Amino acid sequence: MKIRYFPDTDTALIEFSNEPVFETKEISENLYIDLDENGNLVSMTIEHAKEKASISEVTFLQMEKTGA
Repeated sequence: MKIRYFPDTDTALIEFSNEPVFETKEISENLYIDLDENGNLVSMTIEHAKEKASISEVTFLQMEKTGA
């Protein structure tokens, strides 16, 4: 996963895979998702990221498996 932030446009691009984008869907006025030809998530674009997604701080936390 890659997260890219473009301060000149206050846009965040979160890339989940390197698959070619087949379709882009507008989820809301400031949120778009890109899907591959199988409908899997490729990337997400957040416009006005500081205001809409509190992108000023990014933290990654991997959760441990819970035993069953």
